[in-house]
Amino acid sequence: MRSPLPFPGSLNNWSLAVIDEKKRTGASRQALVVAIDGPAGAGKSTVAKSVARQFDYTYIDTGAMYRSVGVLATEAGLALDDAVGLAALVGEMEFDFPWQGEELQTVVGARNLSRAIRSPEAAMNASTVSKVVEVRAALVERQRRMGQNGGVVMEGRDIGTVVFPDAELKVFLSASAEVRGKRRWLQMRERGQSAELAEVIAEVERRDEQDRNRAVAPLVPAKDAVILDTSGLSLEAVVDRLGTLVQARLRK
Repeated sequence: MRSPLPFPGSLNNWSLAVIDEKKRTGASRQALVVAIDGPAGAGKSTVAKSVARQFDYTYIDTGAMYRSVGVLATEAGLALDDAVGLAALVGEMEFDFPWQGEELQTVVGARNLSRAIRSPEAAMNASTVSKVVEVRAALVERQRRMGQNGGVVMEGRDIGTVVFPDAELKVFLSASAEVRGKRRWLQMRERGQSAELAEVIAEVERRDEQDRNRAVAPLVPAKDAVILDTSGLSLEAVVDRLGTLVQARLRK
């Protein structure tokens, strides 16, 4: 049996280069909403970026928005359950997701938070602030505005269930906690961050528990989502599968 391939990383083909070698789809300007959900480390960002580039769609990383709220709230000395303070903070935040070469950046106002939001602490803080009803309501409203004209690939944890329940294509990516933890560990190594693999896997499991059991928009697949386990698949295989699904929706 083929061993599971961790992604992304230089140890395998989970990189955007696989898409750069492909011809962009001619029907790319049709305005579908592609919703990609799943737990931490399932490959949502890597796959969503690749599919967005293939179809010339806009890519929106909603997780980066929650992470940014957590980072800026911590810097401002706000408690992560301070609904009033967090709502005021979100009201002042302007998001932009420009490409810088092969890397998508997360810019809030004049600040590039791309590196700051990728720490384990930022991930857990994002999960915490996402439980605040006022924060989620404000960000969901912005996300709906961003995708209201279609032509977007939006990834997160509640896109197909809350943000765009009527999206033309809903996909839920999954993988075991061990596989997802190893992917995160490889990502951290590539960024020069040090951590024990066992600790990263444990962190993934804690995040799963928190996301699945929160009262507001818990992490669950949409009833009509295509569920895809990426544990033993290459990037190209997953992107090809999603590309086929997008093409099928475009032909309807």
